[in-house]
Amino acid sequence: MRWSQAFIPTLRDDPTDAEAISHRLLVRGGYLRQLMAGAYSLLPLMIRVRSKVATVIREEMDRIGGQEFLLPAVHPAEIWQKSGRWEIMGDEMFRLRDRKGADLALGMTHEEVFSTLALELRSYRDLPQFWYQIQTKFRDEPRPKGGVLRTREFTMKDSYSFDMESAGLDSSFDRHYVAYQRIFARLGLDAVPVEASSGAMGGSDSIEFMVRSNSGEDDVVYCGACGYAANMERATSRIDAIEDGAVHAEVEKFATPGVRTILDLSTFEGGAARESQIKSLVYMMEGELTLVLLRGDHALVEQKLQDGTGAIDLRPAHPEEIQAVLGANPGSLGAVGVKGVPIVADPALAGRYNMVTGANEDEFHLRGVDVERDIEVTTWMDVREITDGEACVTCGEPLEVFKAIEVGHIFKLGTKYAEAFGVSVLDEEGAAITVIMGSYGIGLERNIAAVVETHHDEKGIVWPVAIAPFVVVITVLRADVTEVLDAGERLYRDYQQAGIDTILDDRVERPGVKFADAELIGIPYRVTVGPRGLENGLVEIQDRARGTTEEIAIGDAISHVIQLIGQ
Repeated sequence: MRWSQAFIPTLRDDPTDAEAISHRLLVRGGYLRQLMAGAYSLLPLMIRVRSKVATVIREEMDRIGGQEFLLPAVHPAEIWQKSGRWEIMGDEMFRLRDRKGADLALGMTHEEVFSTLALELRSYRDLPQFWYQIQTKFRDEPRPKGGVLRTREFTMKDSYSFDMESAGLDSSFDRHYVAYQRIFARLGLDAVPVEASSGAMGGSDSIEFMVRSNSGEDDVVYCGACGYAANMERATSRIDAIEDGAVHAEVEKFATPGVRTILDLSTFEGGAARESQIKSLVYMMEGELTLVLLRGDHALVEQKLQDGTGAIDLRPAHPEEIQAVLGANPGSLGAVGVKGVPIVADPALAGRYNMVTGANEDEFHLRGVDVERDIEVTTWMDVREITDGEACVTCGEPLEVFKAIEVGHIFKLGTKYAEAFGVSVLDEEGAAITVIMGSYGIGLERNIAAVVETHHDEKGIVWPVAIAPFVVVITVLRADVTEVLDAGERLYRDYQQAGIDTILDDRVERPGVKFADAELIGIPYRVTVGPRGLENGLVEIQDRARGTTEEIAIGDAISHVIQLIGQ
């Protein structure tokens, strides 16, 4: 490829709407252009990178026995209704009707479609099966952000395993786990496997692969001492016991004019510290009002509540719904004496007494509350957010909470989809056995963005060799001088013949412009050909990642770069 003929529209200034580093550099480097919120045109450089990422993924999927498919992006509503996810997916699913009025959807994922194909599995001899595709997905994200970190249209590798029994699923899951570790290592990503929620996917075990980044939208709870790691939606910790006093007081109502929040009550005369308050949240779950109780200084993780209760339809209750059942407005709510309403309480409240909570009467609270004596808890459930420095549940050392980008997710789906679609095979005795499934996803553009987030400097992107759009750029300093351009073209042909992906920068431009562009787009090795060097039979070779520059004899230019790549 000659740079003079390539479409590489680099920019000198950052896009005004770019917050994430990857968004900024991919736009400036001529990789992306936004069409609308959450939708990007991928330019030639990005296509080259994405193709190399896809090659890495394909090689590792094929290595574990994967077979590649390509399924439709437009799905009939019936298959999503059959699995029960037509309603669960809600507004994130793009829905449409064809000219005959049939309901359709753009595929967010393909469990349902693969399940219909699995109906052609007949015998235990057909199993296990590993099927995968690299396909466009569509999700109507309410807040697309971060460039290609969160978009409405994106490319995903989704794979699916089909086995006879749980032991087979465990084996398939483990194979994908190892394959994912190899994929991320080859992409240059330090991906941490963490316990995660399965969410709308369903199933049991779920592991996310997370890359530490301030641009990430997930919170990871991590212990550097023992390696415990979990998404905030699944994380837990040890919490220190709190001394509530020697005497168990009786419940006493007291006036709290103007008190609306936990903080208000902590500074109110006669109130209580936040850790000695009961926070009362009210949710509608499957149409039923439910009280959720936490310690006053703890925050709710809504996904924990959803996972723990199994509720599909879950939202904060509206003020009028709360008033109708509890008789008070938010700020004065509590669970003491409440009957006929499900009450979910976080275990951090177990055994606590002399607590303060709302009296279910506006402008009043109760003190002296003994949680187990005065509140009829329906379910004890870990629903709280973990904070930095809490003790690890495994080893007791301090936990770290950091932002991360999810680059992969693997699930044990179990028999949820197989049962919905009637996927079964005959065992050795001729009996029908329901197939057990796993699902495994990697977003290509998100992984590319994660690489940029973790491989850049003040000059631009620093691509790992395996996925760089070009491995080498031959920079001709005086492209208007015939002998210099000819030398550059000879080197270009030699690198190409050696199997090294190379671009020839034959533009008639100032050296500073050429150098800046090569560094911005992140080409790993720059071979500079100039009049002075040629006089001495030398070229200059820059290693982008190491920041080193050496003068090398022209005859050794190829072997030197090959040596650098090997290192």
